[in-house]
Amino acid sequence: MVSTIHWTEGSVRRSARWHSENGTPLPRRTVVVDDRTRADDAYHHACAGTALLWRGDFHNARHLLQAMGRRIDRTPPTPGTSPAETYRLHRRDSGHRARVLGRLLVLLDDDYGLALRRAPDVRRACLEAYGPPKGPMAVSLRELLGVTGAHQWRLKGVEVPVLGARVHPHYGVFAPVRGEYVDLVAEAPLPPAVRCAPAGATAFDLGTGTGVLAAVLARRGIGRVVATDISPRALACAEENVRRLALTGRVRVWGPGLFPEGRADLVVCNPPWIPARPTGPVEQGVFDPDGAMLHGFLAGLAARLRPGGEGWLVLSDLAELLGLRTRAHLLDAVRAAHLRVVDRIDTRPRHRRSRDTTDPLHAARRAETTSLWRLTTAA
Repeated sequence: MVSTIHWTEGSVRRSARWHSENGTPLPRRTVVVDDRTRADDAYHHACAGTALLWRGDFHNARHLLQAMGRRIDRTPPTPGTSPAETYRLHRRDSGHRARVLGRLLVLLDDDYGLALRRAPDVRRACLEAYGPPKGPMAVSLRELLGVTGAHQWRLKGVEVPVLGARVHPHYGVFAPVRGEYVDLVAEAPLPPAVRCAPAGATAFDLGTGTGVLAAVLARRGIGRVVATDISPRALACAEENVRRLALTGRVRVWGPGLFPEGRADLVVCNPPWIPARPTGPVEQGVFDPDGAMLHGFLAGLAARLRPGGEGWLVLSDLAELLGLRTRAHLLDAVRAAHLRVVDRIDTRPRHRRSRDTTDPLHAARRAETTSLWRLTTAA
């Protein structure tokens, strides 16, 4: 069902299709604002649930968004009495921030043009993110900035040192900016059967995203790699990167789904690390409700391994440090799936947020360890 947003401009009643990638409901009320609108007024309207359709200068709209953000930041984060409570309050505050800032809207024309003074050309970025246009569309400025930022990521790519090449993420697909999990897959010892004859081996990369781990496995000499994902955006992204890296003869992209048909000598899975609900497509690379993908991988692994094969689970312990999952829960799930741990290889985070002392979750991020669990079928 198409949702339509309505507003009055001058004395004319107008409407447009409403779109929100994170599922924000249709605004109950929309008013037109422009360069004359004061930040305090905009902030109070947004907090009350009123959407603000911007009709002024594009750069002034960005300044207004920043000013609204500063007003939110005047209220310091509420400390929790436990890591889990701190995380819950952090997600609550993040959700409030997203809702308030998401109420500053812009209108995209029939061809995704943005008819504002000093506005950039966002048509290509919107076409990549949203697909073919279907008439005028209202979106939050915050979302549009995310779309245009993703377009720049897609153009320039992300350098992956172990590949000696760039991987180009699409909008809504998790970018490989955290190199530690890529390095783990690049450096872990291959199963003996694969090590002896890699060209004849088969590997599955489950939840491939950009296809980066599938490319790493292929570059390690594995003759056949099947990369899967449930997201159409990720499948298209992985296909493009496989072509860019000249690996179409070695890597096949399959989906939507988790496990492809057949068995493999090596099955790699880097599931989302936090067992919680994502609020939008970008968060799907980090948040996994109830750990569904993690448990799906473990439950299906034994039946998909060839004799002597291994499953590699690449997983951060951040959820454990935040009190959202226990190590015992993970190990119980491994045993229940008739698997055993062959080895575990650990690495510490190198990303910027692990050093950000202003982050409410800094203590957990600083202590975080990312592990590659080598699993095989239980005897």
